[in-house]
Amino acid sequence: MSEAYSIGRQATLTTTPQPLDSTTSRKVLVVEDDPVISHLIDHLLRRRGFTVQVASDGHQADELLDTLPPPAVVILDVMLPFVDGFTLVERLRRTPGWASVPVIMLTSKSQESYVVRAFGAGVNDYVIKPFRPEELVARVRRLTEH
Repeated sequence: MSEAYSIGRQATLTTTPQPLDSTTSRKVLVVEDDPVISHLIDHLLRRRGFTVQVASDGHQADELLDTLPPPAVVILDVMLPFVDGFTLVERLRRTPGWASVPVIMLTSKSQESYVVRAFGAGVNDYVIKPFRPEELVARVRRLTEH
């Protein structure tokens, strides 16, 4: 699969994530219902030494909050079947062990109201689809380095 996915606009965040211990520093949860995009992200991150868990809908991601140890970072779409990304972020921020996990919202929703709502819900970064793959990897690295 080509890593020249496409070019998009990104919003940036000025906060710094909390340091993570070495056991979680390379684990990423990707919540994305588009199989092409989730496969691309999985491929990009695994090639760089990350361990990736993919949830293909909001219900599956919601269940993982109760069963999966917290990862180093979550990449999360807004528009998901069953449970949307905003609801997941709010639940994640209330879940012990997950509350400080950095979240990158990766979405086609570029309207200012979505960006503001996402940061209000507690995301650490907001990337608009279509995205630049290497830039997404750099953003994941920024949030996972300590």
